[in-house]
Amino acid sequence: MKPTLFLLAAGMGSRYGGLKQLDGLGPNGETIMDYSIYDAIHAGFGKLVFVIRKDFEKDFREKVVSKYEGHLPVEVVFQSIDKIPAGFTVPEGRQKPWGTNHALMMGEPVIHEPFAVVNCDDFYGRESFEVMGKFLSSLPEGSTGKYAMVGFRVGNTLSESGTVSRGICGTDSNHHLQSVVERTKIERKADGQVKYLEDDGETWTPIADTTPVSMNFWGFTPDYFKHSEDYFKYFLGLESTKTNLKAEFFIPLLVDKLIKDGTASVEVLDTTSKWFGVTYPEDRPATVAKFKELVDKGIYPNKLF
Repeated sequence: MKPTLFLLAAGMGSRYGGLKQLDGLGPNGETIMDYSIYDAIHAGFGKLVFVIRKDFEKDFREKVVSKYEGHLPVEVVFQSIDKIPAGFTVPEGRQKPWGTNHALMMGEPVIHEPFAVVNCDDFYGRESFEVMGKFLSSLPEGSTGKYAMVGFRVGNTLSESGTVSRGICGTDSNHHLQSVVERTKIERKADGQVKYLEDDGETWTPIADTTPVSMNFWGFTPDYFKHSEDYFKYFLGLESTKTNLKAEFFIPLLVDKLIKDGTASVEVLDTTSKWFGVTYPEDRPATVAKFKELVDKGIYPNKLF
């Protein structure tokens, strides 16, 4: 069974200003996700699932989904703040979405096979899709608890325009993930070192350029949805979630929990690929230039679809 590619496209790109998932950056107006989907198809993925916000469904179907429907099956699901388990209510005053793992949960009705999860506004590179496609396709039928993550090297994932958010990973000698901690502010400082800011603190902590980080490129089997539902209920019941109107249910939060309690293992698939994307408006010209360079070198055709 071919794996599915699940694309997280519900964010409006608050730092970038606008719906950056629809921003044409390639020579013929291709979006970053166009390149990801092109790579995924060539890596053996057999279905696309997008999670978006309902309020931009019309534009998304016209500008995005229509391009792929002749190539492979496509599903669209919706994330909204009020899609929470029975018995829970949205805290008064909360407007922020519940985060990446909540967005992932929206795919449960339409995903019944191994699947990869990616951001729509990150360029991951062909090698990343190849290693993930190979991992997911080789899983025995009915596998549970054997997950994967493409591990980028933090020095290859930075923006020159500001801080980035990454899941910093610890691994064992067998390349299995032991821990993942979301750091929301990482950048290369003037002294050349990569550093992250401790949550709610003022101390910048240095880390090696080769430190593996999560770029939200995960590989799961469908049992992950049940784990998500169970832990989301726990998350919603926390007093800190009720009082912090910006608390988010990140994928690394649940993955870390499943690893530590022995429920799942996560193989870290190493890549030397260099991430790029548009985190800030200032990133756009460099990203356009990089896509042009890749096309000029023949790595991608001038027109993808």
